[in-house]
Amino acid sequence: MADEQKQAQAPQQQPKAQPQQPKPAAQKPGQPQAAPKPVHKELKSTAKEGVRGILRIAGKDVDGGLAVRDAISRVKGIGSTLAVSLSRVIEEQLKLDASAPIGSLTDQQIEQIEELMKHPGKYGVPAFLLNRQRDDDTGAASHLVMNELAFASRQDIQKEKEMKTWIGWRHSIGQKVRGQRNRTTGRSGMTVGVMKKALKAAKTAAASSAQEAGKKETK
Repeated sequence: MADEQKQAQAPQQQPKAQPQQPKPAAQKPGQPQAAPKPVHKELKSTAKEGVRGILRIAGKDVDGGLAVRDAISRVKGIGSTLAVSLSRVIEEQLKLDASAPIGSLTDQQIEQIEELMKHPGKYGVPAFLLNRQRDDDTGAASHLVMNELAFASRQDIQKEKEMKTWIGWRHSIGQKVRGQRNRTTGRSGMTVGVMKKALKAAKTAAASSAQEAGKKETK
């Protein structure tokens, strides 16, 4: 009984009041609803552990997660056919896996691949796959990539212009060089349809003025 009386006399504990959350601002009628804030997700790196993310090869930044055969094809001057041939040389002579991520290779291995890309003829690559088969200065077959290829192309175009060949003349006027269709494409001036309309309008105006002059003379 004493315990029951003590429990009855003890003050009852009231539950703690929860903090009131701020009410959303009332939206005015006719006001567009605010777009929900985007949830920013953390970007996960595609590079695996032990693989470099960005790699520079032959002056070109490539993704380190790409396979070796795909990475070398990103370099200017290396086409798909030449990339397949170089990947075979990489596997047979350099003893590297062409399907491995290029970011997993060491700096010394990257230098070997760069040497192969710049001088593929030394490693048995056929001459018909090279982009400079008969050089004007040396007469030998060579291969250029990246900035060297761009500089050589500009020099060849300038030489054609100075010699005043057909190719140089077409380059100088900004027209197509390799015999493509240019009747309806590659235009730089007024189109044929607009010229025809202008000529027709001029002819009709001249004819009407001549008729009016003839009528005045008869009167």
